[in-house]
Amino acid sequence: MRVDIVTLFPSMFVGPFGESIIKRAQEKGILRINLHNLRCFAFDRYHSVDDAPFGGGVGMVMKIEIIYRALKQIKEKIKGTVKVVLLSPQGRKFTQDMAKKLAQVENLILLCGHYEGVDERVREYLIDEEISIGDYVLSGGELPAMVVVDAVTRMLPGVLGSEDSVKEDSFYQGLLDYPQYTRPADFMGWKVPAVLLSGNHQEIKRWRRKKMLEKTLKKRPDLLKEANLTPEDKEWLREIKTQL
Repeated sequence: MRVDIVTLFPSMFVGPFGESIIKRAQEKGILRINLHNLRCFAFDRYHSVDDAPFGGGVGMVMKIEIIYRALKQIKEKIKGTVKVVLLSPQGRKFTQDMAKKLAQVENLILLCGHYEGVDERVREYLIDEEISIGDYVLSGGELPAMVVVDAVTRMLPGVLGSEDSVKEDSFYQGLLDYPQYTRPADFMGWKVPAVLLSGNHQEIKRWRRKKMLEKTLKKRPDLLKEANLTPEDKEWLREIKTQL
């Protein structure tokens, strides 16, 4: 997968993209990331990328002509289909399902908004989708772009080594993950649930599924509305609600 990121601050990505899973994905050739400084596509000697808004108001707006030029030149170097995504507070809230879908894209361009945002014509004519990582305002789209790349990278085949690692992540199945424990089994009297030490894999699987349902019900009950629940899951939920 190829990801091109258009940003005013390319150096912000150096640390996060040079570590952990994203680093390994690039080393394996599964992921290719290209950073583009938007100022390199400016027309004047000051490398201006923004201007005052028509009609007055505070702040500056990113110019459509610079963004158009950047996207055009980047696309000319890409073979195959391209999806352009703008990161901004006005976009659809990013979800695990969106990460799965973006992982199937051959070429992805992420455009990082900044200042008071982009010229509205960018939304109307130049992008395919607009994404937000939450209902709050950040200084720019750089951090959201990192979040999107990290989530999408985990979905790429061969990145984690085992498909089960992805499938057991929180949100992958529409539920929060089950509790995890490791050695020692008894620390200061705080003990690991006995079922996990039993060696009975069928019972462990049932216990984990019930705990996923319980944790989701307690912390994110809204997720249960969209989760793909089996008849057994629904029966367990009824039991959990009664116990709570």
